[in-house]
Amino acid sequence: MDTNNTPPVCNYEGSDYQTSFWDQGGREYEDRTEAIALKRLLPESGRLMLELGAGAGRNTSRYAGFERVVLLDYSTTQLAQAQARLGKSDRYIFVAADVYRLPFVDGLFDGATMIRTLHHMADAPKALGQVRKVLGPGSTFILEFANKLNAKAILRYWLGKQDWSPFTLEPVEFVALNFDFHPKAVKKWLGALDFRIKKMLTVSHFRMDLLKKFIPTGLLVFLDSLAQWTGSLWQLTPSVFVRASVTRDGKVPPKGIPRHNSDEAIDWFKCPKCEASPLEFEKEHLHCSACGSDWAIRDGIYDFREPLGK
Repeated sequence: MDTNNTPPVCNYEGSDYQTSFWDQGGREYEDRTEAIALKRLLPESGRLMLELGAGAGRNTSRYAGFERVVLLDYSTTQLAQAQARLGKSDRYIFVAADVYRLPFVDGLFDGATMIRTLHHMADAPKALGQVRKVLGPGSTFILEFANKLNAKAILRYWLGKQDWSPFTLEPVEFVALNFDFHPKAVKKWLGALDFRIKKMLTVSHFRMDLLKKFIPTGLLVFLDSLAQWTGSLWQLTPSVFVRASVTRDGKVPPKGIPRHNSDEAIDWFKCPKCEASPLEFEKEHLHCSACGSDWAIRDGIYDFREPLGK
């Protein structure tokens, strides 16, 4: 099965996104409110977490309850920044891959997060379907999505300042490969994949430059933390967090998963080109005997974006 025909990917290769957007971009309020939402939604403990769209590892340390974390991003430079932040440890596995072609065996993970990542997906249901395949029964999936039905968009639409309606279910691409989604559409996609939504939190209620300029960040964060609980009633903020669980009739995670040596993570991988597993470890790459593809390992990063020699 060749899965090469996939939607376009938003690539942050070479970007200083962590520095320019988060560290120096006046986003302390957003970061702190997202940290609160994650703390409220994450399970207390877990075996193996998949962080989709991990970037430079901004959130990775927040998954302290999980024994090991796989950081996945399309950009190797982002993953290298995450390595510099977190250190090269057996606890962290760094994987460069396309979300539409996840290189993992079915049912591997008991937890996954996708924060500020779905909004880059031209085919969100396809991406979510890949996440579902690699999660085991009873596992937890925490998803953040950019909300089309936010109060600012509604007001702009009513005032005639934007053409697209925030009330329709189809995604809106406001900038190339940047999408907002309607909450009902996201719920429908998750339900079709046998996810059961456990909790919804609304986040970034006060994401306005004027408020952030004149009101202390700590106060805004406190007020946002109180308002997050309204997510079960309505979703009118630019960011929505969802905790969903996989129903118990899914595939069972593989037995005997190694935990202590990061090199043994090769047992977790499948070939993203033909979906065969296991892969064979050879010098500085993994080999798929089924289709002959070789996948690079560079500076501690497994690279499954394109096979070697292509």
